[in-house]
Amino acid sequence: MPTVTLAQVAERAGVTVPTASKVLNGRTDVSAATRARVLAAVAETGYRSRRAHGAARADDESGLIDLVISGVEGTWANRALSGVEFAANLVGLDVVVTVARPAADRDWAARLVARRSSGAVLALVEPTPEQYAALDVARIPVVILDPRSEPPAAVPSVGAGNWAGGRAAARHLLELGHRHLGVIAGAPDHLYGRARVDGFGSALREHGLEVRDADVVHADWSYAGALAAAMTLLDRPDRPSAVFACSDNMALGALEAARRLGVRVPGDMSVIGYDDAPEARWTSPQLTTIRQPVAEMGAAALRMLLRVRGGADTVVGDGHTPREELATRLVARGSTAPWPTTDHPHRTGKEDG
Repeated sequence: MPTVTLAQVAERAGVTVPTASKVLNGRTDVSAATRARVLAAVAETGYRSRRAHGAARADDESGLIDLVISGVEGTWANRALSGVEFAANLVGLDVVVTVARPAADRDWAARLVARRSSGAVLALVEPTPEQYAALDVARIPVVILDPRSEPPAAVPSVGAGNWAGGRAAARHLLELGHRHLGVIAGAPDHLYGRARVDGFGSALREHGLEVRDADVVHADWSYAGALAAAMTLLDRPDRPSAVFACSDNMALGALEAARRLGVRVPGDMSVIGYDDAPEARWTSPQLTTIRQPVAEMGAAALRMLLRVRGGADTVVGDGHTPREELATRLVARGSTAPWPTTDHPHRTGKEDG
């Protein structure tokens, strides 16, 4: 296949070669519309600069590693940062936290290119094809931490055993005797959320059960969204005897909904979350949850990034991009209990099967 030249990229984008070069070097004196056209042309043509081949050179880097994250609020972001920083510090690298804001004039990928980042861990961020192209041309390797959707074929990723975690949550509730189960799911288009729900359902099917459509509600991973969804789920005579919330943040919303409705946890209903955030131990009762090792995931993503920077092949022997998956585990606390319990024989919840 003939090599694509910068002149061809510029012609396709309808700009001059110097303007195309400015975009690919992360210059800010280019309009957002022009930048978008050039990066679209790069993505469409598969252009790569001559310096984009091979491992990164030590004299061509800033010594900075970026953690690009969708937001810094909450303990998930703090734990991810602590893991990335710990692993980077061991090899003498510094970490820059870059928040991926939607404003076009503050494009995070362009900022990484402009300061010649040594590489980036992308956490809860879904790059566009144009952003991937810009980073590829600038020879900035990336690793996706907990990808929201399936990454491109050549992009490695690190995550947790989300399917296994959802399955462990279901098995815990089944072992406690629960048969009528509800789910508070996150955004339906997020890969890790779907995996948790799928794993949960797989354990139920082994027992001849399933989660009814009426017992599945979706929130946006937020406390407020889960509170509203849980109020709908629980404010009825046939509410589930146990609820699996696909994040601890949403489980806290479910606990608050139960409090407002006078539903005792775990006496009238069990609640299990996912994450094992510090907040899980601050509730009353303390939250049973599935622990995902977020800090360890951040450290693993940084180590994988270092291997890519060192020239490691991003395609393994079976033709797939490396995907490292860390194990999850159940942490049983006070928000789950056997069903039915002997101290409260009369229930408003309905058992199935």
